[in-house]
Amino acid sequence: MKATGIVRKVDELGRIVLPIELRRTLDINIKDPVEIYVDGDFIMLKKYEPACVFCGSAKDVTEINGKNVCAKCLNEIKKL
Repeated sequence: MKATGIVRKVDELGRIVLPIELRRTLDINIKDPVEIYVDGDFIMLKKYEPACVFCGSAKDVTEINGKNVCAKCLNEIKKL
């Protein structure tokens, strides 16, 4: 993990502001979903990208009955 040197306070509603420099670098825009991960006492934020439920790929994903499936896995399913 790389330290940024940026420190922010949590407000009374539990929110923090992500600095514009980080949002630009990570391509996080207004209303973009962000995933929250916890590893011990670390909290990690990651821009949410829907991934295939079978292989985990985030490339060329389509939602089918509420599940994300990539084109490659969809083609494999069609062969069955």
